[in-house]
Amino acid sequence: MEKRIDLELRRRSPSEIKELNLDNCRSTSIVGLSDEYVNLQILSLNNVGLTSLKGFPNLPKLWKLELSDNRISNGLNFLSGCKKLAHLNLSNNKIKDLETLKPLQDFENLKNLDLYNNDVTNIEDYRSKMFAFMPSIKYLDGFDKDDREAEDDEEGDDGEDDELNGNNDSEEEDSDVEEEDGGPALSALYNNIDEESSDSSLYEGEEEEDEDDDEEDMDGENFGNNDQNSKANENSHGDPEESTRGKKRKHEDEEEN
Repeated sequence: MEKRIDLELRRRSPSEIKELNLDNCRSTSIVGLSDEYVNLQILSLNNVGLTSLKGFPNLPKLWKLELSDNRISNGLNFLSGCKKLAHLNLSNNKIKDLETLKPLQDFENLKNLDLYNNDVTNIEDYRSKMFAFMPSIKYLDGFDKDDREAEDDEEGDDGEDDELNGNNDSEEEDSDVEEEDGGPALSALYNNIDEESSDSSLYEGEEEEDEDDDEEDMDGENFGNNDQNSKANENSHGDPEESTRGKKRKHEDEEEN
C-alpha cells in the first residue's frame, strides 16, 4: 500500500491531495496513510484485502469512503476522525449485526450507506431497522425509505462535491485555453476568410479598373489614328478652293498664249 501511495502522490505533498484511489493494492491493514492528508475528500480502498481499520488516520475533510470487497467485520470506531463522512460503501464485507454498525451513529452527516452482500442484510426487517437505527441515513444500499433509487447529485456532502466540481471546471477551462493556444481560434479562421474575401474583391476591382484604363487607351489611340488619317487625307486631296483657283489660272494662261 505504501508504494501505491507514493505513486499516487506524484511528488506532491499529502496536504495537496484531495482524492486518492488505492483500489486493488493488497494489504490487510491501513499502512502509509497519515493525518497529513488534511484536505483529502475522497478515498477509495476497494478490493484491498483489509481485515481491520486499525490505524485509520484523522481525515477532517473526508466525505466519501469506498471500502467494498474487503474482509472487514468490525473496527468501524477507527473512522471517528472523519466527522464529515457522508458516503460510506461497505458492500461485500463481513459485517454480521447492527451492534457492529453502532459507531456509525456518531456520523451526523452520513447520508448514504451501502451494506450490500453483508450478513447483516439478512436480519428480519433489515431496512426498517436500519433507518430507525441511523436516522441520518437517506439512502441504504442505493435506495431511500420509499425504494427510490439514489441520484448521483444527492450523494455525499453537497459542499465538498461542489468544490471538487469547481476544480474540474477550472481544469477544463485550462485545457480549453491550451487548445486555443495550440491552434487558431475559430474567430481567427473566420477573420482570415473575411480578409481573403476582401482581398479577392480588391483584386477584382483592380482588374476592372485596369480593363477600363485599357479601353480608354485604345480609344485614345483610335482617336489619334483618326486625326492622323484625316490630316493625311487633307494632304493628299488638298484644299478644294485651291484646286479650283489652280485650274482657273491654267485656263487663263492658255488663252493668253
